[in-house]
Amino acid sequence: MNVLPEVEILLVEDNPNDVDLTLRALKSRNLANQVFVARDGAEALEFFFGEDGHPLRDIGVTPRVILLDLKLPKVDGLEVLRRLKGDERTSALPVVVLTSSREEPDIATAYRLGANSYIVKPVDFEAFARAVSEVGLYWLLLNEPPR
Repeated sequence: MNVLPEVEILLVEDNPNDVDLTLRALKSRNLANQVFVARDGAEALEFFFGEDGHPLRDIGVTPRVILLDLKLPKVDGLEVLRRLKGDERTSALPVVVLTSSREEPDIATAYRLGANSYIVKPVDFEAFARAVSEVGLYWLLLNEPPR
């Protein structure tokens, strides 16, 4: 029997320190096994919509939740969110904005575009790790996605 690898979380984050902190926080709760990291908005869109395909997408892999930073190179997070929620193939995927921006226009726009949650990254490592692990626990263990 051929078992597809499962990507539980797509982390879209360009800051290497935040990637490391997020992966460590998820690993502390045994949630980091199936994390794919996109380092910019263009790579995230390529994962879902790229013309050349993506090896994971080509074999039918879909993340259960997307953790999306807003301040990204190439394509910003709000545009990634707009594209994901505007396409019927990806519109039902939960997107959690995980960003340093507390700007009201960013928050309002993210929700208007269909974000499922908006979390401001805590500066303190322990608070950041707690927030990320709780997000992972909720979206991977508690939330019931449509079949």
